[in-house]
Amino acid sequence: MKRFWETASHVATASGFAILLDNRPMRLPGGASLTIAAAPLAIAIAAEWQAAGGAKGGEMSFADTPLTRLAGTAQERIAAHRETNIDAIAVYAETDLLCYHAHAPEPLVRRQALEWQPWLDWVALTYDAPLKVTSGIGHITQNPQALQALRTAVAAENTLVLAGLGVLVPLLGSLVLGLAVTERQLDADTAHRLGCLDELFQEEFWGTDTEALIRRQSVAADVTMAARFIALSRT
Repeated sequence: MKRFWETASHVATASGFAILLDNRPMRLPGGASLTIAAAPLAIAIAAEWQAAGGAKGGEMSFADTPLTRLAGTAQERIAAHRETNIDAIAVYAETDLLCYHAHAPEPLVRRQALEWQPWLDWVALTYDAPLKVTSGIGHITQNPQALQALRTAVAAENTLVLAGLGVLVPLLGSLVLGLAVTERQLDADTAHRLGCLDELFQEEFWGTDTEALIRRQSVAADVTMAARFIALSRT
């Protein structure tokens, strides 16, 4: 679409921060004005609209405004259905990637233990939520108290952070890693690497698969965006 504005900015309102395009409030598809609770996120959203298309009349895509799209999702969908979205995020603890280790080969088994176990220890200490570990893909039933503790941790986050976790946790396959990113214990690149540890291990032996690499790079970009969104939203 053509860029129709000269200047994007943000302004404080009674309910948060509005995003302005040439001093007119940005509106969501449902008709409501986009309202951002966190000032850093409002600044970043205004900046991505200021950059989109380069200048008035330039071509822009909504792919240029990922923070805006996620903020809109938070306002229009997540705010009205908090409990449903909390459940959808928290349920990942029941089958968290970090709890399912390989039987073999031994180098992979050792690498998983070395790189994943510290984060299982971290989540146990931070949230009093020890998770069980198994070998293979057979389902393991987690302690209900641990699962409830992790759901409580998710539920404590604001609606914007929930929107970010709703992207981040499925991409990583791990609520543990998602919470570690949220608490700034892990950066996005490291979390993504841990989330695809098995794939990277296989690549060391069999070489790079071009399609897999492209897919992994796309996921990495989304992980980075979601982590940035959470950091900007968690005031």
